[in-house]
Amino acid sequence: MRTTGGNKRQSLSGADELARLLRNDDAIRGQNVTVLVDDAVRDSAIHQRVAGALGAACAETLVFHGPGDLRSVLALAERLAGAELVVGLGGGSLLDQAKLATLAVAGPRVSARLTVPQRSGLIVLAPQPVRPVPLIAVPTTVGTGSESSAVACLTYPQGKRLIMGKALRPEIAVMDPLATATLPQELVAEGVLEALFRLVSPYVGDHGDLPPQDARVADTARRLVRLGYEARDAARAGQRCSDGLRLEIAELSGSSHDAWFHSGRDPYAVKGWLVANELSSALAIRKMTAVAALLPPLWRAIDAGEGRLGSARRLRRLWSLLRSEGPEQLPADPAAGVAALIDSWGVDRSVRLTPDHAEAVALRIVRAWGAGLPMLGGLAADDLSSLLNEAAGSAPPVQDLPPPA
Repeated sequence: MRTTGGNKRQSLSGADELARLLRNDDAIRGQNVTVLVDDAVRDSAIHQRVAGALGAACAETLVFHGPGDLRSVLALAERLAGAELVVGLGGGSLLDQAKLATLAVAGPRVSARLTVPQRSGLIVLAPQPVRPVPLIAVPTTVGTGSESSAVACLTYPQGKRLIMGKALRPEIAVMDPLATATLPQELVAEGVLEALFRLVSPYVGDHGDLPPQDARVADTARRLVRLGYEARDAARAGQRCSDGLRLEIAELSGSSHDAWFHSGRDPYAVKGWLVANELSSALAIRKMTAVAALLPPLWRAIDAGEGRLGSARRLRRLWSLLRSEGPEQLPADPAAGVAALIDSWGVDRSVRLTPDHAEAVALRIVRAWGAGLPMLGGLAADDLSSLLNEAAGSAPPVQDLPPPA
């Protein structure tokens, strides 16, 4: 068991350690536990192992399907009002719901903040509430690192919203390779790319040099690239990723949220994340498909000198380190190189988007993150439309798309 720096979160190595904690920790021993489980892993080996670790302490099991929304999260909070301890078993969407619902049990102060009308895509929970129901997170996917993060995504009628607050971070994360044993190979590849994108975006998006943080990011990013190729090679050989490989990817995904990578950086140096999330939501496509489509044109714009998106100098420096970490040398041009990496890993980056749709999505992004809000750094709808059109440049012909929202 380890405690992460900068907060009191504990990380346990598997469900067996969870069982020992439940037996020996006076703060939680004997408490009734409510388990929230993703329908995709219900009755799976990891579900059975967690249930065995909980034993008679498991008072109730609730099964979830899909990402949920504001209404379902508030309803779950009401249901958890009498719970003593909650275990969330599932991917990032389920864990985000669990984080928000267990915090909303605190009462109207949290629910009022979640429901206040606003156009901003960011909701900050301040002053910081205290979670009345401790949460143990058992992630069954890699990439999101939700079990370690102080943020959560939630669907609202106007689109996804990013909710931020230190109290969202689960008290305990259980990292068990059995939890990802049935994860499809393509989702492992997506997970590595997600962790890599999250890690390097603040580095590239900020123009200032922070030598200690820069070195940590570079070292971890290089390791993630190597792990991505290991996962690719396993898939090409018709083999599943080993337990050790999946566990290391999951651990690095979680650690990519740690403040020691990015302390002192511009908090809005992650504009690519904002654009990709809105693109994913607007087109109802996978988040990582949107990220994979956006990343090459994003880096091309930065490399060409679009300083509002990031630093060309820092991008070139980082890419010069990453491009040689795989078995084949990638192009020196960052945009061409990362496109080759994404394609080599088998991550889909095809997005169907007409110019009218690109304009509509760009306006949606500006409404949520710009037009007086600081997150876009002055980027306008025309700037974003160009980026989105380039992201869709290699997509197949568009057919039967819904009208722009």
